[in-house]
Amino acid sequence: MLSENIKTIRKSKGLSQEELAVKLNVVRQTISKWEQGLSVPDAGMLISLSEVLETPVSALLGEPAAEAKADDLKVISEKLEVINLRLARRKAARQKAIHWFFIALCIGIAVAFPVLIKLNSPYLGWDYGAPETAVIGVGLHALEWLFVRTAPFVLLGAVIGAWRTRKRA
Repeated sequence: MLSENIKTIRKSKGLSQEELAVKLNVVRQTISKWEQGLSVPDAGMLISLSEVLETPVSALLGEPAAEAKADDLKVISEKLEVINLRLARRKAARQKAIHWFFIALCIGIAVAFPVLIKLNSPYLGWDYGAPETAVIGVGLHALEWLFVRTAPFVLLGAVIGAWRTRKRA
C-alpha cells in the first residue's frame, strides 16, 4: 500500500524519481526500492516525504482520510490554541513594556525641567573666544532650546500613550 501510494502521489505531483530523490537528499535507487516495496522509509524520512509531496503521512500509509482528518483537526486546534496563548502573552508583555516606557518618559521630562531651571543655563556666561567652548556652548544651547520647545508635546504624547496602554480590568 505504501509503495503504491508513494508512486501514485509522486506522479500526480509531476515529479520523477530523480527529482524526488534530490528533494529528499537520497539516491534515485532508494525511491525505486520504496515504490517497488523492497524497502520502506524510516519515520523521519516518511515525514520528509510527506512534506515534499505535500501529503499527510496517513495518506501515504493508506489510512482512511476521514479518521485522520478528525484527529488532525483536533491536533491542529490544540496547536493553534497554544500559539494563540503565546501570542497573547507576548502582546501583553509588549504592551506592559511600552506602558512603562511612556511612564518613564513622563518622569524623565518632569525631572529634566526643574534640573534645567536650577542650572539656569550656565553656558551663557562662558567665554566664547575659544572655538571649543563656543561649539560646546552652542550645542548645549541648541539642545536646551530643542528640549524646551518639544518637551511639552512629547510629555502630552507620553501621557496619552501611558493612558492608552494601561491594563484594563
